[in-house]
This record gives sequence, C-alpha cells and structure tokens, in this order.
Amino acid sequence: MPRRFLIAPDKFKGSLSSLEAAEAIAAGVRRNFPDAEIDLCPIADGGEGFMETMAGAMHARWITCPAVDPLGRPLISHYLLAETPNDLTAILEMAETSGLRHLSDSERNPLLATTKGVGMQMAHAIEEHRVSRIILGIGGSATNDGGAGMASALGIVFRSVEGIINPNPSNFASIAHVHHDDRITLPEVTAACDVENPLLGPNGATAVFSGQKGATASDKILLESALAHLVSITGGEKAAMIPGAGAAGGLGFGLLHFAAAELVSGFDLLAGLLDLNSRIAAADHVLTGEGSLDHQSLSGKGPVALARLARHLGKPVTAFCGRADDAARGSGVFQQINALADSGLPMETLVLQAGPLLTDLVEATDL
Repeated sequence: MPRRFLIAPDKFKGSLSSLEAAEAIAAGVRRNFPDAEIDLCPIADGGEGFMETMAGAMHARWITCPAVDPLGRPLISHYLLAETPNDLTAILEMAETSGLRHLSDSERNPLLATTKGVGMQMAHAIEEHRVSRIILGIGGSATNDGGAGMASALGIVFRSVEGIINPNPSNFASIAHVHHDDRITLPEVTAACDVENPLLGPNGATAVFSGQKGATASDKILLESALAHLVSITGGEKAAMIPGAGAAGGLGFGLLHFAAAELVSGFDLLAGLLDLNSRIAAADHVLTGEGSLDHQSLSGKGPVALARLARHLGKPVTAFCGRADDAARGSGVFQQINALADSGLPMETLVLQAGPLLTDLVEATDL
C-alpha cells in the first residue's frame, strides 16, 4: 500500500514561498517513493504568504487596490475577496502594503513608517465591495505605529493643539485629541496573529521587534514613549495588555482598540479552513518546515503548531528548513530536523538554489 505524506511547510523567507517549498519537498519524496500519495498543504501563520494560502483555502479572487507603502509612497496593492454562503469576506495581509519588503535597509525607519496602507485596503473593501467580514494577516511589518496609520485611513483624526497631524510615531508626543466621529462603519474584523506580545514593556512591540525594522537604541526609547502616549491619549490601556497587541509593530493594538477586532492564531484559523485535523489523520508522515526553525518558532509559529497537532494525533513529523538553532533541535517537537545550512554551502548559494537543494535534502533523508 503506498505511503501517504502530508507536506505542509511555511515559506522559506527570501527564497521560497510556502507553495514552492511544498513542491520542492514533494519532488524529493517522489524520488524515493514514486508511488507515494502526496497531499500538498502550504501553510502560513499571519505573515507573508497568508493571502496566498488563504486564496486556495477559500476559493477567493484577487482585487486590485490603490494604497501606500510604509513611508507613504503610492503603490498598487492586492487583496482577496471570498464569497461564502453567508457573507462576502475580504482577506488582507498587512505586509502587502506595510511590510519590510517594501523598504531597502537604508530606508527602514519605524519612527516614520505607518500602517496607513492597511487602512486604505480595509476602506476599499468596505466602500467598494460592502464586505461583511475582514480577515487580516498581521506580520512582517516595517512599522511601530500602534495601528495609528491604519486608524487614520479609516477616518479617525489625530490632532495636536495646532491642527490635524500625520500619525507616525515621531509625531505621537504632540497628539492632544483623537476624534472618532468620522470613522467609517466597520464590519467584523478578525486579525490572524503569530505572536502573543503585549504592546508595551520588555516583551512589547518596540523592545522585541523594532530593532529588525531599523530602530537604534535611542529610537527605541522614543518609540516606547510614543506608543505609551498613544495608549494614554486614546484610553487604550486594556487593549495594550492583550496578548498579540504588540504584533506587527502594535497593529494588533490598533485593530483591537480602533476597529474592535478579534485577534486569533493565524495557524488555528488556517487549520480550521484547511481541515488539518482530518488531513493529518489520513497521513502516514507529516513533512513541514520554514526558512528558520529557532527559539521564536517555538512560541507557536506554523510548523511548530502543526507538529504539535500531528504528534497529538500520533503522526511522525519531519522538518526541513534553511537553518535551525539549538533550541529548535533540542525541543523534541520534531522527529528530526534537516537544515540546508548543515551542508556548509555559502549562504548566497543556499538562498539562490533553495528549491533544488531542498529537493536533494529530502531525497537524502530517511523517511
């Protein structure tokens, strides 16, 4: 009887999309098991690749929408519309407009970057398509604005004593009043979130994530103070403490506080839509992975959450990745971890040849 493999990786950031990674792994499996039954199931946890995964799961169509990038430069963006028996749902990915991928290293500046593009997409879906639900994947952000840019695009007005201001973190200290009267009417908003950080403090958005967005040590002091003022001036103390409020530079907070959103695990949302329980149960072996399996992955990101679910159902799980740290290797979450970096090849080669190298690695692994 042919073996059945569920192949469900996340993206290899900078190299392979989750679908490309799944196809590369499948090619390696077929070299050793030509008659294998293969179930391809790319996953995402709310960051980049979320829309691509949701497109297939919800049979959605792509919509084009004018927006702006993190620094306010115009761009043409995309999101999804999915029709269900009960409603019309828009599926957005914050990285599409406000992600790090839009900025060069020298342009990264979380004191100036905002989530305005996210709000523009939300407004477009509401005003042009009358959606009754928005699902938004949050991750991969270039921002640290607490969702204020998004809120401004939805009609919330931030004022100093001198007049309306552009709500980027460098201006937060001058916010004296916040007016909600002109905010557009919002449908149900669900945010798919891959972290559980609060907005403020040593585990908050600024302390944990702003460095990778270009913040210096002095910038971090200003950013934390800016977000604290935003919380205070808007009465958002309760929302700021909710796990996930610090996601995507505090966009989690903005969605909770300004859009009455519900934050859910991106993986849990997809698991339901993709019927992962049944697909894992039908498999003999589960293969997963992502670009980097490390201590951050253990907080519940896609491949780790998948592996824990599979282990609960009694299925072996093998991971393939670009690199893995000691925390991941010693976690016991996976039956085995196989990393491209273990080959000793230069990083440039690993990135440029990730697909063929991943196929070769799978072929060489005892499954």
